[in-house]
Amino acid sequence: MLMDAQQAVLVIVDLQGRLMPAIDDGQQVLEQNLRLARIAHLLDIPVLGTEQNPDKLGPNADMVKALCRQTLHKMHFGACADGLPQLLQELAPGRRQIVVTGCEAHVCMLQTAVGLLERGYDVIIAIDAVGSRQATSREAALARLDKLGAQLLTVEMLAFEWLRDCRHPKFRDALALIK
Repeated sequence: MLMDAQQAVLVIVDLQGRLMPAIDDGQQVLEQNLRLARIAHLLDIPVLGTEQNPDKLGPNADMVKALCRQTLHKMHFGACADGLPQLLQELAPGRRQIVVTGCEAHVCMLQTAVGLLERGYDVIIAIDAVGSRQATSREAALARLDKLGAQLLTVEMLAFEWLRDCRHPKFRDALALIK
């Protein structure tokens, strides 16, 4: 099944300034999230963010926060327990393909994705836009999500599936972000 821009929502999990320096290849994870969020904006795909215990861990990186339509503050590791499904229904009614990215892959990103799977959403993980402090934790999370039925794609795969055609009116703009 190809990804459909008109069915998609991007959920960026916990790219918080205090956390990112500890993430393995954190700068690359941040850059891929920014690239994906900008492509989502070009294609009118809603972008939501989450922040884990922001009083202690601080807010998401400013560039990420600026690209999010809304940011959900949460205390549970999985954002569904703190209202993500309700927020999705409010801001993106009827959209069922939820792209989940962010940190930490084996904790908050994983538990958010599992919660969405349990609620019947099609969950897509942009594998080059997720990170953990340790690479083995990231790999274990991706393996688990694959077994649970999430779709594992790269940012570039998602972009081209959303575009579908080189004649798409936003193709050149998206291509500039991909490259």
